[in-house]
Amino acid sequence: MSTTATVDDATLNSLARDIAVEYSRRGATLVTAESCSGGWIAKTLTDIAGSSAWFECGVVVYSYEAKESLLGVRPETLEEHGAVSRETVIEMVAGALARFGATVAVAVTGIAGPSGGTADKPVGTVWIGWKRRGGYAHAEQFHFDGDREAVRRQTVAAALRGVLKILTS
Repeated sequence: MSTTATVDDATLNSLARDIAVEYSRRGATLVTAESCSGGWIAKTLTDIAGSSAWFECGVVVYSYEAKESLLGVRPETLEEHGAVSRETVIEMVAGALARFGATVAVAVTGIAGPSGGTADKPVGTVWIGWKRRGGYAHAEQFHFDGDREAVRRQTVAAALRGVLKILTS
């Protein structure tokens, strides 16, 4: 999926407030595992007063070693597919849910730029994974346009939309 939408703070805050309402109402909890977003998803969620009632924790994992030790991503997965891949984000989201407990987990990995992109994985390539306890992980690839901040903002918005959707669908 490709997008160029600009995402402002008000949009992110509105998504976080919607999540707060739904997760509180349902007694659900959430955990985040972030790479290219650098903790921005967790920050956006915890900007909401009372988030401790439904937000368990967030982990920021940039290195292979951190992904392996904190989330249980297999070294073979990283070697074979790289950090920015469907396989890796699936293992990240499953690991976050298993290790930290919650009703729902979200994981993101990608290339925010301005460097680091390749022909196969250009800057703006982002994988987002969601998993609900007892369910199967779902992952989606995005291709976001813009500078580093624009890519990260779009990543946070897409992740939050999925966090709401997985609980309400």
